[in-house]
Amino acid sequence: METWQVVLLGLIEGLTEYLPVSSTGHLLLAEELLGVTSPGRTFEVLIQLGAIFALLSIYAGKLWHLALDFPTNARTRRFVFAVLLAFLPAVVIGVLAHRIIKEILFESPFVICVALIVGGIILLAVDRMKHKPRYSDVMDIPPTTALAIGFAQCLAMIPGVSRSGSTIVSAVLLGADKRTAAEFSFFLAIPTMTGAFAYDLYKNWAILSPDDVGNIVLGFIAAFVTGVIVVRYALDFIGKRGLSFFGWWRLLVGGVGLGALAVLH
Repeated sequence: METWQVVLLGLIEGLTEYLPVSSTGHLLLAEELLGVTSPGRTFEVLIQLGAIFALLSIYAGKLWHLALDFPTNARTRRFVFAVLLAFLPAVVIGVLAHRIIKEILFESPFVICVALIVGGIILLAVDRMKHKPRYSDVMDIPPTTALAIGFAQCLAMIPGVSRSGSTIVSAVLLGADKRTAAEFSFFLAIPTMTGAFAYDLYKNWAILSPDDVGNIVLGFIAAFVTGVIVVRYALDFIGKRGLSFFGWWRLLVGGVGLGALAVLH
């Protein structure tokens, strides 16, 4: 990949990772358009580390506060347990389905476009639903609800579905307001994305060349910069504006992608 392509893909990762639009779907479609790829599709997963660090840099104070309160505060312990419980389904299914995800689903632009469109319709429908939230504080989401969100997150192993989208939608349907749903998605992203990064690095370390490592580092930096911007403003945007903007965006990208596939084969 050329340097500008690496930077562009890193920017896309950072801009889309925490929004309900599917960062992986956008990355894979962008690579299809640019005519580039990476060994074992590792670049797409490993540059997520930049987005992880962006989230950690913004949430450092909250995470430190949780760590201090954990030994003495039952509410904090319950919340941490809820996040880890929500993470568990992704561990099991991600390990078992890793080969199918990387070798089959990652190689199907048609599946990605369809998933973007279906997800967009779901976002528009959920945003128009009238519901009375039971949870307006992320710390109040109970472990059983968190586990259900964790199972919903596994749908995002299909590129184009969106990890953020599946977790936010499921949390809203299970009683959280939109801002709280997005914040829980942020917290759940920390173990999920870190685990995906570590496992993919373990599986594909041997096939990485020095050039691949350099591209990953550059993509990491670009993803970090844009990720910080998104994390700072995403919660307020979703809380005030809802999910419709992202639904329409998914329909646009998925529709254009299907059109391009039909024309360019």
